[in-house]
Parts: sequence; structure tokens; C-alpha cells
Amino acid sequence: MVAPNMLNDIWTLDFMRDALYDGRPFRTLNVIDEGNREALRIECGTSISGHRLTRVMSELVEVYGKPSAIRLDNGPEMTSHHFMDWAKDNEIELRFIQPGKPNQNAYIERFNRSFRTEVLDANLFNSVSEVQAAADEWVTDYNQFRTHESLGNVPPVQYMPREFNGGSLHL
Repeated sequence: MVAPNMLNDIWTLDFMRDALYDGRPFRTLNVIDEGNREALRIECGTSISGHRLTRVMSELVEVYGKPSAIRLDNGPEMTSHHFMDWAKDNEIELRFIQPGKPNQNAYIERFNRSFRTEVLDANLFNSVSEVQAAADEWVTDYNQFRTHESLGNVPPVQYMPREFNGGSLHL
């Protein structure tokens, strides 16, 4: 078992691309906490701009608190002035991986592989709302019920529960 980071020490994020049954493309923004490998959000859309990325991250900070750092690649949304200014204003360090080195963001790459195999490749979707519903259901299962060998064979929320307003979050 790997020594864990603390919750909200480092969040990691990445984008994925896929297509609906009729060929229209869509993207997902995947965000996890490296401390307990908890999936914080999968945001689905036909387009996810730097502004939308910033809005989603602000919502996550409001719910979970602020991370010390975010590990990410050098995609245009993540290097946008809007997102970089947001991180600076919130005193969140951005830890960019080297171009072409996805292994430097291994937690999210492993997460993406599971999501691709179990949701995106296993289903045909007619709309982005169908993708979002499947992603939301999968995240709940991933966080609350799926055991992770690297976490001592317990789910993320059991391995390192979050405290919200003096108590654990129970979904």
C-alpha cells in the first residue's frame, strides 16, 4: 500500500474524448483527490472551456474545500489565463506534468482507463445527458463500493472519509 497524501493535498484532473452513437463528439473532465483516490467529479459536455473548468473547480472547492495543488497536463483549458488566474487567486499551486509524460499523472490515468473500459466503451450513448447520468452512477459506485487494492481493499470514502461540518459525509 502506498503512503497516502492528505485529503485536499493534491487533486488531479484530466480530459477525455469520446463520441455519441450518432458521431457527435463529447468530452469529460475527470477530477480525483490523490489522498484517497476519490472521484470528486466527472463533468460531461460537448465543450468544456477554461471558463467551465474554472466554474467546476470553484464548485468542487465549495463542497470539498481547497486543495493545496492540482496536478494536470498542459491542455489549452488548463493553461488558459482564466483558469491560471483562478488558481493564483485561490492560492492553489498548479503542477504541470511534462508534455508527453502521462505517467507523471498516474492516478488520473488509471482512473481514466477504468472509466473508459467500464462506462464509455461499454455503452452507446444518444446524448450527453445520458453520459452524465452514467458517469454520476459510476462515480458513486467507484467511491462508495469499489474496493481498491492500493487502499487496503476498501473503497475511497471508507479508506479516508471526509469531514463536512463536523461529521462524515454519508450519501
